[in-house]
Amino acid sequence: MFKSLSFAAAAALLWSGVSAAAPVTYTIAPDHTYPSFEAPHMGISIWRGKIEKTSGTVVLDDAAKTGTVDITMDASTVDFGHAKMNEHAKGEDFFNVAKYPTISYKGTIKYDDGKPGKVDGQLTLLGVTKPVKLDIDSFKCITHPMLKKEVCGADAEAEFNRADFGMSKYADGDAGKVKLRIQVEALKN
Repeated sequence: MFKSLSFAAAAALLWSGVSAAAPVTYTIAPDHTYPSFEAPHMGISIWRGKIEKTSGTVVLDDAAKTGTVDITMDASTVDFGHAKMNEHAKGEDFFNVAKYPTISYKGTIKYDDGKPGKVDGQLTLLGVTKPVKLDIDSFKCITHPMLKKEVCGADAEAEFNRADFGMSKYADGDAGKVKLRIQVEALKN
């Protein structure tokens, strides 16, 4: 009887380890996720804007030290904090939201020192898809104090040239450089 009890306990521990090591899916919290960007304005200042509506998922596989990210951004919600600039940014010269209402980012998460550290991904902007690598500057998971379920948060950034995606108006030289930041929080499903 002692042997069978030990076997049952070992089997239960093994099974719990297998389920804990399975990939875990998190749904992006749209009210806590705001991709933002910085771009030069006429070479004299830096304009900063953000996307107000975002959705998607993150899948983490701690055992395999990998994961995936799939984020969709509503380009019509771009906000620079300046009504005239918002109107111009939504037009054909920039985001062209009438023709390309969404921006997406999909990628594979790479772990550094036991936690997500980079994302090798593809950004789709104005119907053009190009590789854009994100560096994850911070990453942490906790039990949400109100929802009583796991929530993970990260801050990631990348740089790209907007002209590579067809957003070439006023993009000569350094004017085309964009810094993308994605502040994200996601709840475990």
